[in-house]
Amino acid sequence: MESIYYVIAWACHRRCKHCYDDRFRPYVRGELETVVTEALASFPRIVDHLPESMLYRDIEDPAPDGTVRRRKGRIILAGGEVLIDPVRESVLYPLLRRLQERYRSTGGVNVVIQTTGDQLDERMVAELLERGVWSISVAGMDDFHVGMEGDNKVRRQAELTALFERMGMNRSGHQAGERKWTDEDGPLYSFFGANPDTWIGKLWPRGRAWENDLSKATIGDNFCNAWSGGLNFLRYGLSGSEVSIEPNGNVYPCCMKTKLPLGNLVEESLADILDSLQGHPVFEAISNGHPERMGVTYGWDVAKFYAMSETLTPAGRPYRNLCIGCDQFFDRVMAPVLREASDARRRRRAA
Repeated sequence: MESIYYVIAWACHRRCKHCYDDRFRPYVRGELETVVTEALASFPRIVDHLPESMLYRDIEDPAPDGTVRRRKGRIILAGGEVLIDPVRESVLYPLLRRLQERYRSTGGVNVVIQTTGDQLDERMVAELLERGVWSISVAGMDDFHVGMEGDNKVRRQAELTALFERMGMNRSGHQAGERKWTDEDGPLYSFFGANPDTWIGKLWPRGRAWENDLSKATIGDNFCNAWSGGLNFLRYGLSGSEVSIEPNGNVYPCCMKTKLPLGNLVEESLADILDSLQGHPVFEAISNGHPERMGVTYGWDVAKFYAMSETLTPAGRPYRNLCIGCDQFFDRVMAPVLREASDARRRRRAA
C-alpha cells in the first residue's frame, strides 16, 4: 500500500466538538483499561495481516527510462491521542517495534505519528525517533481545539518547530492531503488542522461534527474522490492506495468510514479482503471516486443516490452530501453483500 491510516486506540485527552468520531474522548479507570486492552489484544494480529511488503509501484512517476519506481509506503499511527498514558507506553511503543520487525527484511516502512501536539516534549520526540519514526504530524492546529484559538496556535507551532529542529528534524514542504511526501527524507515534522482553507476544512458529516451541526460540505464536495477518501483504495500495490483501520481491526475504504466495515484484520489479511472486492461494482465505484454510482446494479441509479443524499442536520438545517447517500445505501443494501463476501473468504481459508 502507499498508505495505511491506523487508529490504534480510541482514548484521547480531548472531546473536540468537531471530531469525526464520538468514540475519541477521555476514558477513565475501567473504561480506559477496556480501550487499551482492545488495542493491545488486536494490534499483533493486525500487523501480521498487513501486506507482507509496504513497497508499492509508483505508476504516476515513472523513471526517465519508463520503468516503474518502487517506493516505500507509510503507516500513519493515529488516535485519539497516541501519546497519552497508558497508550504511549503500553500500545504505541510495542507496536512501533513490531512494525519495524515486520518490514525490516522487505524494504522497510515509513511510520508517521499523528498527534494533537499537546503532549509533545523533548523526551517523547527523542523516544519516537529512537524507535524509527519517520515523521511527526501535528493535527491540532485549528480553532476547534481549545487553547489553540487565534494566535495561540501560532505560538504553539513556533514552540514545537523549535523543539523539532533542535532534535534534528526537517519541516515537510508539503501540505496535509498532498500526495508528494515520497520525495522527502525523514525525520520530518508537519502541522495541519481543520481550518476553512484546508482539505478537511468543511468537516465530514460524522461524529460530533455532525451532532454539533458544524459540517459545511455541500453536494458538490465529494470527499470520496480525494486522498484519504475512498479513491484508489482497491489499487493496493500501486500508488494512490490507502485504507483505514480501527483499533479492533475493522477495515474501511476511507477515513470517514462507510457505515459497515469491509472486513477485520484480526481475522484475515488485508490482501484477502481487498482481493475479494476487486471488480465488485459497489467497491469499484468508491475506488474510482464516484460514490454516486455505487448502487446502480442494485436499483439505485444516480438520481436516486442524489435524492438519498438529502437529509436534515440535528439542528434541522437542510443538508446534502454524498456521504449521506453512502450511509443510506450501506444501511439498506450492503449488510448481506459484505456478509456473503466474508463467508466466501472464510470458506477459502478453511479449504
